[in-house]
Amino acid sequence: MTLRTRLLAVAAATVALAGSAAMAVAANAALPPPPSGWTQVWADDFTGAAGTLPSGSNWIIDTGTSYPGGPPQWGTGEIQTYTNSTSNLAHDGSGNLRITPLRSGSGQWTSARIETQRTDFKAPANGVLRIEGRIQMPNVTGNAALGYWPAFWALGAPYRNDRYSWPAIGEYDIMENVNGINAVWGVLHCGVNPGGPCNETNGIGANRACPGSTCQGNFHTYAFEWDRSVSPNQLRWYVDGQQFHAVNQNQIGEPHWTNMTGHAGYHILLNVAMGGGFPNGVAGFGTPTSATVPGHPMLVDYVAVYTRGGGTTPPTTPPTTPPTGGVRDAYAQIQAESFNAQSGVIVETASEGGQNIGAVRTGDWVQFNNVEFGSGGVRDFVARVASGAGAGVSGLVEVRIDNRGNAPIGSFAIGNTGGWQSWRSVPGNVSNVSGRHTVFLTFTSGQPNDFVNVNWIQFRR
Repeated sequence: MTLRTRLLAVAAATVALAGSAAMAVAANAALPPPPSGWTQVWADDFTGAAGTLPSGSNWIIDTGTSYPGGPPQWGTGEIQTYTNSTSNLAHDGSGNLRITPLRSGSGQWTSARIETQRTDFKAPANGVLRIEGRIQMPNVTGNAALGYWPAFWALGAPYRNDRYSWPAIGEYDIMENVNGINAVWGVLHCGVNPGGPCNETNGIGANRACPGSTCQGNFHTYAFEWDRSVSPNQLRWYVDGQQFHAVNQNQIGEPHWTNMTGHAGYHILLNVAMGGGFPNGVAGFGTPTSATVPGHPMLVDYVAVYTRGGGTTPPTTPPTTPPTGGVRDAYAQIQAESFNAQSGVIVETASEGGQNIGAVRTGDWVQFNNVEFGSGGVRDFVARVASGAGAGVSGLVEVRIDNRGNAPIGSFAIGNTGGWQSWRSVPGNVSNVSGRHTVFLTFTSGQPNDFVNVNWIQFRR
């Protein structure tokens, strides 16, 4: 789904299939137990109440038409705007997540895209990683489906910090579909663009029809395995347990294989795009068209991650233990390095004692759970910050609550303070807050450079 205009042959999608067919089962099936020999390391069964957003502990909701500082139109030419509206993204109350593309009266398309908070899904040494999802593609075909581009995929962790690191950091497209064709595509992206070992911007791909019943309107299980227990290492794609694509380590070669597999791991994404290089290339013209019918959702029953052999891949844990009992006082100093989750930051020794988070640039964030504001009356917040950013480099330190995709409730701008350990306390206005919330510090800049270090934050009445 990233930075490509791809035209893959679709003829294979309509060939007759040999072997036994796997039948789709009930739409709201429970998350299955791990397959024999596998250990579940993460999952979401999407059992939330109807009309609610997916768990903020598990997922980040992407909004707009690009990442801050990233390529426009998400790098693919897709034409919709992603939102956090429950019209586009919500549990259905029956054990599924719905991602629904909509078109306004003025012709503007909206849809949704989410990605896991975790970025460390990785095959253990001498073991295997399996990423699996049970999904029903949008139930629409023919001209009414032109431009629909549902996807279940994974991106290398470094992409969170460098929006132009694709394709070197790797992309595993576990399930893609365009224009309502009865086919699943599995694709690997790697190396350099254009060309390289993965033939970018096309990638190394294969497709096939869904077994037993059509992809549209039926649930099927899509899975990807990264196998480090064999030599050469291997990547494999499955639909309903039937392998339909594989790429091995020797096909990619060095340094590209290591660039793709040697980092912290991968994060998982789910989205339904409209238009862009892939559906346009398959159709032979621009999509969506006036015949395209909005409102057909992709349904996701569950997403799960398993490992086998070589031990399990543990979650990334903060270097500083959060407060005992898990509740933080908003009006006491919250040490930046005590985050519950993060993306992009490092932890280092602070010159004034303790530790700080550093190497902070646009798109990075830290998350603090269970911050108690009491009955409200918040006046502002203050952060202890330092910056050795070069001339003309600055950015915003922002506070958001409950979901990283929500609008900031407060912020301040910061530039060079005289050095990366030259600390000052900077206040920022903030909207009044009451009760207990998840608090995010997010960082936005017009440049890709590091622009701030943070030691602590504190809210004031």
